[in-house]
Amino acid sequence: MPAARSVAAQRCPELTSGVLRRVFYCVFPRARTVLKLRAIVVKLFTSDGKFSFVKVGTQLVVLCALVVGLVAFVGNNKTITLNVDGKVTSVQTFGGTVGQVVKSAKLDLKPADRVSPSVDETVENGTVINVNMAKAVKVSLDGSEKTVSTTSPDVAGLVTELGVASSSSVSVPKDAQLAVDGSFVSITTPKSVSIVADGKVTTATTTASTVEAVLADAGVSLGVNDRSSQPGNAPVVNNMVVKVSRVDTGQTAATTEDVKFETMTSESADMFKGEKKVTQAGAAGKVERTFKLVLVDGREASRTLVSETVTVQPVTEQVTVGTKAKPAAATATAGTNTGAAAPAMMNEAMWDKIAQCESGGNWSINTGNGYYGGLQFDIQTWIGSGGGAYAPNASLATKAQQIDIANRVYAQRGLQPWGCGWAATS
Repeated sequence: MPAARSVAAQRCPELTSGVLRRVFYCVFPRARTVLKLRAIVVKLFTSDGKFSFVKVGTQLVVLCALVVGLVAFVGNNKTITLNVDGKVTSVQTFGGTVGQVVKSAKLDLKPADRVSPSVDETVENGTVINVNMAKAVKVSLDGSEKTVSTTSPDVAGLVTELGVASSSSVSVPKDAQLAVDGSFVSITTPKSVSIVADGKVTTATTTASTVEAVLADAGVSLGVNDRSSQPGNAPVVNNMVVKVSRVDTGQTAATTEDVKFETMTSESADMFKGEKKVTQAGAAGKVERTFKLVLVDGREASRTLVSETVTVQPVTEQVTVGTKAKPAAATATAGTNTGAAAPAMMNEAMWDKIAQCESGGNWSINTGNGYYGGLQFDIQTWIGSGGGAYAPNASLATKAQQIDIANRVYAQRGLQPWGCGWAATS
């Protein structure tokens, strides 16, 4: 028995007090808990083992304060719905204003952010707060890039805010959310483009960003050598005209052309100076040439020589010129004609026309202006061309003599010395 009492004493020390009724509570744990609660109540409402109204009152005052505080705690706690750029969360808060609620949610607002209701508005249980954060979005609008500040939560809102056509092509889905930083959106507005190709003009409205894409959408393909009036990577602008030229480089052309002959001159001491004689007539040769053609829309734009073959060789012209000095001609005495015979009049009709213009057709005219005869020779030209063999000046020479000297000047200088040289072709 002593051993049994020792075990019971270890499990429940109260047994050592001699109070046997506590054995029951010690053996059964729930009963022991009840015993402890009873001891607490007795302690709260008794003093020295006796019931105390003072102690009871004090405890009631404390209890009421706790109840009031609990009621106030529960009353100030609110459930707020917070919508940040479309992300909705439920927030428990004691804040009294929108700004306090947003701050308690650890949102760092910037001046450009949009909050509804305003941050000074009072919140109640169930209030919905919408916050649209300001975002720096890099926008490429028809190839022109700029950074736009927006509070729109998604791409659709940005497109509306920019005021571009709803049918514009956008590089990302319109329901895609915009990040506060780092978003990029490329927008291409509808444009009218005219395509001129294959003899037809087609006008269409497109949101393609480049000329290459416009042609692809229109079903117009470019060959290896075909040309476009606009580069393929050129940005599309409104009312643009794109002309496609079909280029054919596979055609050739063959021609037969003359080859000019050369002239070889030899001298002869048997002929007077100024005389010449063709001893062998020249003849043009023939050459066949092959060209590579470039045709643009069926018309020749250029040609390049690829081969040539001389089929007939040209014949060189042989000319002999005299080197023998002419005998000195008799010089006319002042105011007389030597009477030397002139050769047959060559080009007479031509000189008649010029004389009609120069002197009215008067072959012996001398007006004293320094020019003489029908063709109005000055003394230097007349004597320098051999006219002294006929007369001191042209007005004293016959028509035939004047025409002979005129033909000499004509052979060397053409009609340039005569102001009325134009009359020769009238």
